[in-house]
Amino acid sequence: MMIILSFDVEHDCPPYLTTTKGIEEGLPRILDLLAEKRVKATFFFTAEMARRFPNLVRRVIDEGHELGSHNYNHERLDRLSKEGGEKAIRKSLEILRQYSEVVSFRAPNLQFPDYYYRVLEKNGIFVDSSKARYKGYRKGVKFFGNVLEVPASTTSSVIRLPWRLQKLIHSRLSEPRVYFAHPWEFVRMQKEKIRWDCKFNTGSRALELLGDLIDYYKKQKARFFLMRECYEKWESLINNQELGWKA
Repeated sequence: MMIILSFDVEHDCPPYLTTTKGIEEGLPRILDLLAEKRVKATFFFTAEMARRFPNLVRRVIDEGHELGSHNYNHERLDRLSKEGGEKAIRKSLEILRQYSEVVSFRAPNLQFPDYYYRVLEKNGIFVDSSKARYKGYRKGVKFFGNVLEVPASTTSSVIRLPWRLQKLIHSRLSEPRVYFAHPWEFVRMQKEKIRWDCKFNTGSRALELLGDLIDYYKKQKARFFLMRECYEKWESLINNQELGWKA
């Protein structure tokens, strides 16, 4: 069983807020939990947050996690011209690649016109996770040119649901099971002027539930993958199938 944990590292609950409590307080809590559970994850940083919090970027890398791009400052690609979107992507990579190799991308709000696959490929990205099964994407894990699409399985709020309800959802997901969340979900957001679904079970309860999710899959002997590892796995599977067919 393939599990991918991923986190979109952005300012708090865009477009409602501009604060960064999630980065300052929530992200260290996530990293502490992952270290305790001995699990690695992919962190899609906006370049602006990486620029403002370089020590946390370095901690992510130093602890063996993957650094990916979440665009420059959380710009929605479906609201930019193709040229403007490419400029934002390229600018994000210039900053993030000062810290580490970056080969994975996730579009803000999971809004990703298909013509951007060529843009990603041209800029050295070969894994994308900007599509979502829960938003109707049905093609599964698939290569678009040389870019592998690894869709998100559920919306981030699923991991904050009561555990009994969560389990029913997890058992019905297709593989690989790709989860994502945001650092701001791991600080208390109940008093903020944001949508109700962005408020419930935020803070310490969200962290407890993330721990429950990890333990649930560990008991099933599931393997946790980084996005870049998923690419390597899929490429190997395809090559083996082609060799078998030729034989």
